[in-house]
Amino acid sequence: MNKRLADQHDLSALSELAPELARTFVSVASDIALVLDANGVIRDVALGGREPVTASANAWVGRPWADTVTSDTRLKIEQLLQEVSTNGVSRRREVNHPSPTGLDIPVAYAAIRLGEGGPVLAVGRDLRAVAAIQQRFVESQEELERDYWKRRQAESRYRTLFQVATDAVLVVDAATLRVVEANQAAAQLFDLSIEQLVGKNATIGIDRSSRPAVEELLTTARASGRPVEMRARLVGKRGTTSIAATPFRAEDTMLLLVRASAVQAAGDPFDSTQSLASLVEHMRDGVVVTDSGGRILLVNRAFLGFVQLSDESAAKGHLLSNWLGGDEGPLKSILTHARKHGMTARTVASMVSARGEISSVEVAAMLLPEGDQECIGFTFAHAEARRSSPRVGGEAMSAAMDHLTAQLGIVALPGLIDGAAAAAERHFIVAALERVHGDRSRAAGLLHLSFDSLEQRMRELGLTDNDRGSDASPRPGAD
Repeated sequence: MNKRLADQHDLSALSELAPELARTFVSVASDIALVLDANGVIRDVALGGREPVTASANAWVGRPWADTVTSDTRLKIEQLLQEVSTNGVSRRREVNHPSPTGLDIPVAYAAIRLGEGGPVLAVGRDLRAVAAIQQRFVESQEELERDYWKRRQAESRYRTLFQVATDAVLVVDAATLRVVEANQAAAQLFDLSIEQLVGKNATIGIDRSSRPAVEELLTTARASGRPVEMRARLVGKRGTTSIAATPFRAEDTMLLLVRASAVQAAGDPFDSTQSLASLVEHMRDGVVVTDSGGRILLVNRAFLGFVQLSDESAAKGHLLSNWLGGDEGPLKSILTHARKHGMTARTVASMVSARGEISSVEVAAMLLPEGDQECIGFTFAHAEARRSSPRVGGEAMSAAMDHLTAQLGIVALPGLIDGAAAAAERHFIVAALERVHGDRSRAAGLLHLSFDSLEQRMRELGLTDNDRGSDASPRPGAD
C-alpha cells in the first residue's frame, strides 16, 4: 500500500472499532494484536492461540511499544511507527520481547493506521516455532561440519602415520642432486641396498621416461624453497608413484627430502579413512609423530602396545623420552640428527613401558617439514624380531666354520678354503633372500648378480626356497 493509502481508502470509520478488529485478527490470522495511539503507546492488547505470546502482554497497556522489546530491536519499532505514520501502512519487521525465563520471544509485526490521526493496529506473529526450526537447522549444519572435520582430521592422522611407516624417503643434496641418506623402504622400493643408493643421482630408481620431469621437480624445489609434487614411473614398476620434494636447510647446506608413495586412485581401498585406519592400527611397527621438541602428537596402536597404554590420550602431549630411555636416553641426539640430516638410521634403544618393563627396540626417525610445524616421525620395532633372521644366519655360519675346523688334517688347506667360500656364499645368499622375504629378483639386486646367475649359484649350493635360513653343511673341496 503506498503513502496515499489514507486518501485512497479512508479507514477513519474503523477507528472506534480498533479493539474489536484486534481481537478479530488474533482469532483468525495472528497471535497478538496491539492498538496504539499516535505516540506509539499501547492502548489495547489482544492475544490469540492456546499459548499466548507472553503472559505479561496485558500489562503493556499504557506503556510505549518500544519499551516492551529488547534494546537491540527498539530501533525497529521506531522505524515501523515512523513508516506507518508516513505511509499509513508498514512492512513486516521482526523484533524480540524479553520474557521472565530469560529467553527472548521473537515476533514479526506489521501495522496499519486507521485513518489520518486515527489509532494504529499492529498485528504480530509468534516466530518461536520458526526460530526453533532454524536453530535445529543450524545445529544440524554445525554437526555435519563437525563430522566432516572429524573425518578430515582422522584421514590426515592415519595418512601421516601410514606415510611415516611406509613411505620411501631419500635425503638429497640440493646442489648435486645426489642421495645423502635413504631409509629401508626406499631400498625396497628401488630394489637396491641403502649403500647402493647413497652417493647416486636422486633419479637412480626413476624410469627413463620420467627422469627429465623428476629432475625439473627437484630443481624447482631447490630454486623456490617450496614443496613440489608429481607422479612418475619407477624402473620395473607398474603404474605411477607420487614423488614429493621438500627443501630444508641443515646448518649451511640445502637438502631435499624426497618421498615416494603409491598413488591411490578413486575407489582404491586405501582411499577410505576406514581402510587406512585398519592398515595403520594393524601395523606391527609402532609409529609416533612428535613436534620438534619430542612431544607426542600422534601414535598408532602398536606403539601403545609397546608402552602398555590403553588409549592414545595417555600418550599425546607427553614427551617421547618418558618411554624412550628416559631423560638421558637417545631421544635428544635422534631429534638433533633428524632435524639436521632429514632422517636417522635404525638404532637400538631401550623402551620403558608404563609398568616399568624394559625392552629393546629399533628406532628410526625422519623429518616431516611439509606441515605448518616441523615434526619428526618415528618408527619402532622389537629389536629381537628384527635381528632374529641375521642371528640364525650367523649361527649357521659359525656351525659351518666349526665343521670345517674339525676337518683339519683330513682336508687340505685349498679344500678348506673352498668350503669356507661356499659357506660364506651360502650365508650371504640366504641373508639376502630373508631380507627381501624370498623375492629372488630383489635378492639378486642386493648381491649385484643377475637373476640367472643367482639361480645357478643356488642350484650349485643345493639351496631352494624351502631351505632358506636352514643350516646345511658346507661341501669342502676335494683333497
